[in-house]
Amino acid sequence: IGTALPSIMQESYSSAPLTEEPEEEASTPKLIDGSSAQGSGILGPQTQDGLPTCLLCTCLGTTVYCDDHELDAVPPLPKKTTYFYSCYNRIRKINKNDFGNLNMDNNLKRIDLTAKFISEIHEDAFQRLPQLEQLVLCDNRIRQLPELPSALTLIDVSKNRLGRKGIRNEAFKVSLELQHLYITDNNLDHIPLPLPESLQALHLQNNNIQEMHEDTFCKMKDFTYVRRALEDIRLDGNPINLSKTPYAYTCLPRLPVGNLI
Repeated sequence: IGTALPSIMQESYSSAPLTEEPEEEASTPKLIDGSSAQGSGILGPQTQDGLPTCLLCTCLGTTVYCDDHELDAVPPLPKKTTYFYSCYNRIRKINKNDFGNLNMDNNLKRIDLTAKFISEIHEDAFQRLPQLEQLVLCDNRIRQLPELPSALTLIDVSKNRLGRKGIRNEAFKVSLELQHLYITDNNLDHIPLPLPESLQALHLQNNNIQEMHEDTFCKMKDFTYVRRALEDIRLDGNPINLSKTPYAYTCLPRLPVGNLI
């Protein structure tokens, strides 16, 4: 039993053509590598575990967070990665092609591999990263630094095992933009020279540095030379008497921190 529509309403319903309303297209999410939900790379390249990087880790914008994920290898990064954090994992070695998934014109600016297990880094692991500005490798077991990109502004290799031979001669000579260099707790017995003019902070605490040359920071043959940028030098925790080389600091705005007796 139903109620019949009034004749006027019946005419209006019968005269109107039956058309389907177009469904709104669902917006296709774009992820870090720029791929769409219909593409094969929606969650980034596949890892060794058969999972996409952005499913195994967390991708926000162009930043990839893989901290504390029990990883034993660097996952293949989406091509537009700008910042990569992989702290407190079980990675033991950085291979030559660990960042090979990125294009030569990539924009990767920061790598943070703070952990406990890395002991070996391939010589060319970072050479194809021309935009890399910050490299953090502290709290590992590294015995030898690889070749470093020239655009670096910050290097932190504190709490490793570099010792006497872990830093090659003139390792930082090409780092013309370097501002912060942290090499604390590495059993170093010398200050790695030459230091770039751009350097602002040099932390060498808790090593085995016993002596310093008067030309380490200044130029003894040029008494007009002034090094204004280098304001923060830490040498405390080393068996060195800074008072033995008083002319080594004449070009600096501040004295190094360390033993003066």
